[in-house]
Amino acid sequence: MKVSLNQIRHYQEKYHWSEDLAPDGVDALVEKIGAQLGAVEAVVPFGERFDGVLIAKIVACEAHPNADRLHVCKVDDGGKAQSVERDANGLVQVVCGAPNVREGLLVAWLPPGATVPESRAKDPFVLEARSLRGVVSNGMLASPRELTIGDNHDGILEITLDADEKIAPGTSFAEAFHLVGDTIIDIENKMFTHRPDCFGMIGVAREIAGIQGQAFTSPSWYQTAPEFPEIEAEELKLEVRNELPDLVPRFAAIVLRDVAVHDSPLWLQLDLARTGMRPINNIVDYTNYYMLLTGQPLHAYDYDKVCAQDDADHAMIVVRKPHEGEKIVLLNGKTITPRAEAIMIATAEKPIGLGGVMGGGDTEVDGHTKNIIIECANFDMYSIRRTAMAHGLFTDAVTRFNKGQSPLQTRAVLAKIVDEIRRLAGGKVAGKLIDDNHVDAAALERGSLFEPVQVTSDFINTRLGLQLSTADMAGLLTNVEFTVDNDGETLTITAPFWRTDIELPEDIVEEVGRLYGYDHLPLALPKRDLRPATKNDLLELKTKMRNTLSKAGANEVLTYSFVHGKLLDAVGQDRAAAFQLSNALSPDLQYYRLSLLPSLLDRVHANVKSGYDEFALFEIGKTHALKAVDDDGLPLETENLALVYAAGKSDKSGAAYYEVRKFLTTLAGGFGTELVFMPFDGVTSEAAPFEPKRSAIVADRASGRSLGIIGEFRSEVRKNLKLPEKSAGFEIAYGPLMQGKQVSYTPLPRFPKVEQDVCLKVASDVAYQQVFDLAWESLQGQEPDTTLCSLAPIDIYQRAEDPAHKQITLRLSIASYQRTLTDDEVSKLLAHIAQVAQDKLKAERV
Repeated sequence: MKVSLNQIRHYQEKYHWSEDLAPDGVDALVEKIGAQLGAVEAVVPFGERFDGVLIAKIVACEAHPNADRLHVCKVDDGGKAQSVERDANGLVQVVCGAPNVREGLLVAWLPPGATVPESRAKDPFVLEARSLRGVVSNGMLASPRELTIGDNHDGILEITLDADEKIAPGTSFAEAFHLVGDTIIDIENKMFTHRPDCFGMIGVAREIAGIQGQAFTSPSWYQTAPEFPEIEAEELKLEVRNELPDLVPRFAAIVLRDVAVHDSPLWLQLDLARTGMRPINNIVDYTNYYMLLTGQPLHAYDYDKVCAQDDADHAMIVVRKPHEGEKIVLLNGKTITPRAEAIMIATAEKPIGLGGVMGGGDTEVDGHTKNIIIECANFDMYSIRRTAMAHGLFTDAVTRFNKGQSPLQTRAVLAKIVDEIRRLAGGKVAGKLIDDNHVDAAALERGSLFEPVQVTSDFINTRLGLQLSTADMAGLLTNVEFTVDNDGETLTITAPFWRTDIELPEDIVEEVGRLYGYDHLPLALPKRDLRPATKNDLLELKTKMRNTLSKAGANEVLTYSFVHGKLLDAVGQDRAAAFQLSNALSPDLQYYRLSLLPSLLDRVHANVKSGYDEFALFEIGKTHALKAVDDDGLPLETENLALVYAAGKSDKSGAAYYEVRKFLTTLAGGFGTELVFMPFDGVTSEAAPFEPKRSAIVADRASGRSLGIIGEFRSEVRKNLKLPEKSAGFEIAYGPLMQGKQVSYTPLPRFPKVEQDVCLKVASDVAYQQVFDLAWESLQGQEPDTTLCSLAPIDIYQRAEDPAHKQITLRLSIASYQRTLTDDEVSKLLAHIAQVAQDKLKAERV
């Protein structure tokens, strides 16, 4: 938000709204704003660019003797310019090529030695007396662009005055238009995100007064229910139909006849230029001027062009959603197809504006306009924000509407601009005010958006660490026009109609703290407890999982909780089962993920392409499965761990399933959890990526509780995501690992261990897990006393010539704490395993 100090001082004189807002100078004010209002991004000395510019009158204007497009002018500067050649009458000669130069004009003259304002920001250009086609020109007559007050460079600036105004030739341009010493303070917009009133000059001035302890009084016309003049000319009929009351809670409009459209007065052009806006014409400039003053955007339509859209004898404005395939040409010349949820301003037949964003080019006010419609409306800030983002349109109106303007101020601003156009542009009211109002009746009656807030001084002081009295607090709040009832202990506070952020007692705490000054709050170190922090079991669990998997060779990644719908499709999950985001951070992040695996699988191909032949990726994160919600109606989150193993050009033999199973069993073993792997049915959404015949349900052997799924991926998933053929993964809910038994230290036997293998040939439909479990159970009670033994898979092999059978090789490792075991003792254990397998599974020892 750009604030001109001279403009504020001008309004102070005009409206008597406060004392001098910069009593200690610009630097002190900037420091005060930065400490209590918002970060100051820049301080620009605007007035100094006009140093040396004088107002002069063209007394004579003749054709240049040696050039068709040049004129030789004699200008009267009241004798103010020094060291310049003059004729016998004290006039100065200037050569000018502007087509509008003529005798009698008041112009902006840059004498020799002056710097062209437009060039100051780049390469300053200092003028001098020089010959143009044989005739000496002393400086130049400036165009609006050269003076940095507009884009017009087709002719020189014509200074026109009201009947009661007089400016003597030789007057400093800066003095004549209150530019001397003017400074622009640019305050960061983000600081005002929750304060739409501070996107207008009145709001900023009020806050500057408040932080300096000054009482502020808004202009008398800034009120919720101003009077509008009666119809004073032949009526021009206007109809308004609002089909979107939830998105457009207030839409006010009025018709004026016989306006005179022309260039704005120079003071108005300068006021717009100070804040970076481009003058258009007096009607459009007035709408921008009062937007900058109040923070409320306005829009003017050419009444007759609106009628012509429907070929009707009266105007109709309809607030609606876009029709399918509908297009609109905007004021910037861009043609768009509005997003389906945009707010359209239309006639009965055609769109004429993108509500709250930009008007349409077909109904703009131009030099031929005679009758106008002035609109002052209130739009849903979220809708405006989405529309602006969708179409890349970031206008001054969007900047204000997407902060949530108060609907209680629309009539005040509309009434004021109607009065200005009647007074300064010759307009006459040609219709009654139309105020389509859907604002809560109670809010309208009390003149405030929210109910009064009751808060005690103790509530405020406790949170701020202060000892302010209720009188002190009331004074701070009434300075910025709050209504405060004070009974000595409790404050009953009613926010003014332009405030949209005062609803809770905590809002009052923030207001008092800011107005008093956070830099005045006492500085005290927080009390600290020297006792060690209690360990967080969940954090300890996650840390241990990370360390275990990292030591096993896996790499942790962190991905977004949101995924593209196409990724859900690629892994076979139903995107309809996932929560869809209406305000996604990016088009690629549309849905809450149903499981972690899709996010990991999406990273595999990029790593393979980068040259990593064999790797494992894991992630610990949250998922939101099947649109489940908690008791509060919020998406239900589950804490999961997922890991993906992939091998592209690796020569390692064996199935990917067993490679990934090593990671899982290693992890579970570290928590004292014994896993069991059961047949897989493949019916859940989380299971969609897995190939049922090469996957399993992971469960805790002790409790029988299912933890998740492990397995290889379906061929369609590998194809869609360009995965290596050798790839597998698992996803489990890791919470049950916290209930695993305590892992204790077991000393290793000091006697050598003995290792022997047993190979069992079983039917191909017998699961490996069944064989392993049977072998392990058969060992229990058979091994010698005080021994440490383990059983591990070595190989699963199926001969091509014998598809009905497969061979499973298991390795027994055993060591005694008391003596060295013999091979014969171990052989007897393996024989026992083979016999049990033969009896129960019809296994044959190979």
